[in-house]
Amino acid sequence: MSSTTTRPCALTVAGSDSGGGAGVQADLKTFHAHRVHGTCVLTAVTAQNTRAVTAAMPLPARLIEAQIDAVRDDFSIAAWKSGMLADARTIKAVARKLSDLADAAYVLDPVMIATSGAVLLERAAITALRDYLLPLSQLVTPNLPEAAALGGYAIRRAGDFDRIAADLLADGAGAVLIKGGHQRGAEVVDRLYCNGKYREFVHLRLKRNGHGTGCTLAAAITANLARGLDVASACAAATDYVHAALHSAYRPGRSTIDVLDHSVSASPRRRSATS
Repeated sequence: MSSTTTRPCALTVAGSDSGGGAGVQADLKTFHAHRVHGTCVLTAVTAQNTRAVTAAMPLPARLIEAQIDAVRDDFSIAAWKSGMLADARTIKAVARKLSDLADAAYVLDPVMIATSGAVLLERAAITALRDYLLPLSQLVTPNLPEAAALGGYAIRRAGDFDRIAADLLADGAGAVLIKGGHQRGAEVVDRLYCNGKYREFVHLRLKRNGHGTGCTLAAAITANLARGLDVASACAAATDYVHAALHSAYRPGRSTIDVLDHSVSASPRRRSATS
């Protein structure tokens, strides 16, 4: 008689990256690296590689809903995340089908612009994102351009981080992690606003031109939440994981874009600060 072990299940609701570096492909690799069973719902298909996104097409809402039904019919989802959602119709379909997953932690990664510069979320859909998905989230993980788009104004000074985070929390987000990869400097500072506390995760900036870092970070947080970590601990472990994976990144294509190595383990290369 063979014995079996169980693993927590996580769900990613996101677009496909035909180059394998971001999107659902990166999410499933990350879930596997964290010993979490990964399930997925495709929201869009993109034609992309390490050089560019050359085409993108959202899937019909009825097909997105059918995928969600199929996953929920067979799996107990401990945590889920959303990535590329493309348009308001998709956002509403996802919210309609997953709003009752009260026991599953939800990480909202507001994917808006690809590394190549391609727009992945219609501007009109930003309002739908805030109205329908933000109130469901235990955590939202914008990078600086996404935080500015969600907040409605540019980030020019330290106080702007606090103001945008406060706005997102007031609109229903459980916690806010503003990623610092787009800032300049020798260190990358990710800023977490959670349970009335502020915490920074600081890592040395690597000389890498990474692809899929945002997807991987949100997926790693989701996996850690599925394994029972609280939000702050999940973010700390996930930022370590991304830094280690980026440190060992490789180049599978013909561009200068690096793809994260998901076979590595996180190592303590960060320092953190709490207030």
